[in-house]
Amino acid sequence: MKTIKLTKMHGCGNDFVIIDYPEYEKTGMKMAEFAKKICDRHFGVGADGLIIPNCDKNDSGADISWYFYNSDGSTAQMCGNGMRCFAKYAYDNKLVDKKAFSVQTLAGIIKPELLDNGLIKVNMGKPILEDKKIPFWGERKITALDKEFEITPVSMGNPHCVIITEDDPMELAEKYGPVIEKHEYFPEKTNVEFVRVKSNMEIDMRVYERGCGITLACGTGACASVVACVLNNLTEKKVKVNLLGGPVFVEWQGSKDDTEQDIYLIGSANYSFFAEYVL
Repeated sequence: MKTIKLTKMHGCGNDFVIIDYPEYEKTGMKMAEFAKKICDRHFGVGADGLIIPNCDKNDSGADISWYFYNSDGSTAQMCGNGMRCFAKYAYDNKLVDKKAFSVQTLAGIIKPELLDNGLIKVNMGKPILEDKKIPFWGERKITALDKEFEITPVSMGNPHCVIITEDDPMELAEKYGPVIEKHEYFPEKTNVEFVRVKSNMEIDMRVYERGCGITLACGTGACASVVACVLNNLTEKKVKVNLLGGPVFVEWQGSKDDTEQDIYLIGSANYSFFAEYVL
């Protein structure tokens, strides 16, 4: 009987299976195929995504890199909650020897830092607002089923469609998220965030994630939502974002006149369990 060792982690309920590369090699499967198998909540471990650390040297000069797959086997350029879990795992397992380090991702180099209070702060880089780089081809209004929404397209290395609403964001995410995810305006599909502003320093956000569906949290979605709120003059530049799985904090010093500012995501990363999986 062949088994592999794995770790299950989550950031605000956004959950991930993490497997070291030598363990993954035992599977003999392509990563996309294995991601679908291991992330299946009935026949596998169950997770929103699969993370495989890559300690080999890379041309970017980053300290480490990763392979990241959604539960449907698709790759994602970035994942904020996943990055926090990855950072804690990499440090705790001595894959890196410092609390602030750099990670090569498909969205470029991301810089997480383990804080003394147990939280993880991630420099998520600069938000991308240029349509062709998101990519986004359309108007700032989008029609889904029976409703028209005003939208703010943002990329955090992966595309987001942010919708600010006074209605129940969860009901909207469940009903309209699957339609907007695949809308023709977004040629690579999109994550969809529904945001209700509680005050100028706090928002509620629910998300329909590209390649995953409804999830308890989305770090890049939280960042994109705060960028949209700041650009629409609805919040301050440091915001508490209430996700279904718990809160995170997002800081962005940008504005309509200065979008070239890095955005920071601060939140928890937690171990769920360690296990051996029978292949």
